[in-house]
Amino acid sequence: MAELITVARPYAEAVYSLATEQGKLDQWSDALSWLAAMVNNPDLAQVVTNPKHTAQEVEALMLDVLGGRGNEDVKRFIAALIENARLTLLPEIAAQFELLKAQSENIVDALVESAFALSDEQKAELTNTLSKKYGKAVRLDVRENADLIGGVRVSVGDDVIDASVRGKLQAMAASLKN
Repeated sequence: MAELITVARPYAEAVYSLATEQGKLDQWSDALSWLAAMVNNPDLAQVVTNPKHTAQEVEALMLDVLGGRGNEDVKRFIAALIENARLTLLPEIAAQFELLKAQSENIVDALVESAFALSDEQKAELTNTLSKKYGKAVRLDVRENADLIGGVRVSVGDDVIDASVRGKLQAMAASLKN
């Protein structure tokens, strides 16, 4: 996993720099998310990774699926990825690009796992609390995880706040063993 990030990061930084210069962060974000989705699609992934297909065929297919989202810079980017055999990095490049974009917009993404569905009021309170803690706007990605038994686990970057029953039980078991 770390290796993918290491290889993808320079591409994401280059695209982010270009998008910032051009004032087209949202357009690049849209194009990269489409490209990443293409590579993640098993049927399309078979085509783009199959050595029987020429670079021109793969590029034409990707641009055709991308449609109007691709300008000349996107076309050159796809060509560079194909030339360097890096098309499979597109999902990670898109993720790294979104991290850079969020940093520039002073936004932090938080993954919230909850044993039960959270109400809109609970989400708003959690967003407000996390915004105060991190000093940034917060985008919540809320997922249900019955394995937590109760409570929530919040991940913001490398920070994990585990207020779940399962986490507390594991901590208690660890302290009893010591």
